[in-house]
Amino acid sequence: MRVLMTLLAVFASASIARAEDAALGQLLQAFAQRTHAHSDYVEQQFLKVLNRPIESRGELRYDAPDRLEKQTIEPRAETLIAAGAVLTLQRGSHRHVLQLADYPQIAPLIEGIRATLAGDRATLERLFHVDIDGNVEHWTLELVPRDPVTLQSVARIRIEGHGEELSRVEIGQTNGDRSLMTLRPSTAP
Repeated sequence: MRVLMTLLAVFASASIARAEDAALGQLLQAFAQRTHAHSDYVEQQFLKVLNRPIESRGELRYDAPDRLEKQTIEPRAETLIAAGAVLTLQRGSHRHVLQLADYPQIAPLIEGIRATLAGDRATLERLFHVDIDGNVEHWTLELVPRDPVTLQSVARIRIEGHGEELSRVEIGQTNGDRSLMTLRPSTAP
């Protein structure tokens, strides 16, 4: 009887893994077909040293194959653009251009979102252990960094959505701090 129960558990586990793999494939295929996404966001940063979260608002834009723009409107204007291997930060008249490879603590955060929006499974699986829960209509991706150095600061990235729309991006750090970005389709042109 014990052998039968073990075999059933193995088959059930393999069946669940195949279903999750198929759901991930369907989701990323749908994202890969999109060339543009535009959302409004509210981001809260929960830091252990503060009693209240720090809140910002703005717009998030994605243009295939690899341009991600985060434009903060409140509390102060700033724009962060990841295009290819280059990261550009604009605050007022100050502009900084950086190579993503020089900032391994930032790159996975950007790549997790960008690769999801691009439907780039190879990049996601190269950088993260990827788990999916749900189906294409309502899903959650759990991304855990593969790189041990990144894993020292980023515990996980959790991305939730409905269909081809992101609804939440939560980044959990190993020190207990976290950020939560809530998104909704933009009403701006």
